[in-house]
Amino acid sequence: MPDPATLLSAFVTLLVTIGPFETAPVFGTLTGGMTPADRRRTARRAVAIAGSVLLVFALGGERLLAVLHVSLPALRTAGGVLLFLEAVNLMTASPGTSALNPEERAEARPPRDITVFPLAFPLIAGPGSLMAVILLMSNARSSLALQIGILLVLALCLAITLAAYAMVERLTRLLGVTGTDVVGRISGLLLAAMAMQFVFDGVTEGLLK
Repeated sequence: MPDPATLLSAFVTLLVTIGPFETAPVFGTLTGGMTPADRRRTARRAVAIAGSVLLVFALGGERLLAVLHVSLPALRTAGGVLLFLEAVNLMTASPGTSALNPEERAEARPPRDITVFPLAFPLIAGPGSLMAVILLMSNARSSLALQIGILLVLALCLAITLAAYAMVERLTRLLGVTGTDVVGRISGLLLAAMAMQFVFDGVTEGLLK
């Protein structure tokens, strides 16, 4: 039987690194031009893809990175750079497009699928959460029961993420057009700060190795 305190620690670690409540406003901004049904579908796909990536890293992350000769600091730095580029798009988007209906916004923007990037990676399955699952599974290497417990904790955190994203629709209706624009700009700023923190941490870890 896994130690409840160890599982609680794993839960807190994964919940903080995945950050469902911190990334939910960013999800709402990125999917602002979608219908509610499309937004829910996008959230489910993004969480499923992120969950698959996290599962792969949990089961074989150490071996995969060793084969590719990619260090965790390098992964963290690259994810931060990609996230920063998306943050720039959020902060410099034309405010006027927020007043258009979903069909008009779809025509005004180049078509692209945001499910994989930036939603699944690096917002949900970011460098922090990828590193967390690798370290947690590595520490539980001697106990199969504990490894299964950590995987169940990961599934719980992903379920919480999906629920947080589902509630974004209510927040969007409450804020309206102007409020959504303001949240979009603030989300872009917060996302840029998160991205730069990833880069700083990656560079620092890389130099200390």
